[in-house]
Amino acid sequence: MNEQPLSLNKYQALAKRSAGAGGNGDRRLVVSALGLAGEAGEFANLVKKMTAHGHPFDPLALQDELGDVLWYLAEAATAVGLDLEDIAQANVDKLLKRYPDGFNQQDSINRQD
Repeated sequence: MNEQPLSLNKYQALAKRSAGAGGNGDRRLVVSALGLAGEAGEFANLVKKMTAHGHPFDPLALQDELGDVLWYLAEAATAVGLDLEDIAQANVDKLLKRYPDGFNQQDSINRQD
C-alpha cells in the first residue's frame, strides 16, 4: 500500500488513464456529465434504500458509488481542462468567504451571491 496520500491531481491523472481512447473533447465532457449524474443517482438510491426501505447500512457500497462519482468528476474536469485540486481550492475559498465563521442559517438566508 502506498504510504503517501493520493492527491486529487494524481487521482485525476490515474482516472484519465483508465478512460480509454474514446474519451476526448466534447465526447469526454458528455460522457462524464451523464456518468456523473447516473452515479450520483445510484448513490442517492442506495441512501434511499438504507433510510426509507430498511436496507442495512452499507458504507462500503456507498464508498463504491462515491468512487464512481469521483471518477466521473475527474473526467469532467479533464474534459474542460481543469485540475481537481484547483476546483477543490476554489470551492473552499468560496465557502470561507460565504461562511467565514462556519455555516449558519442566517448567513445562508442573507447570502449575496
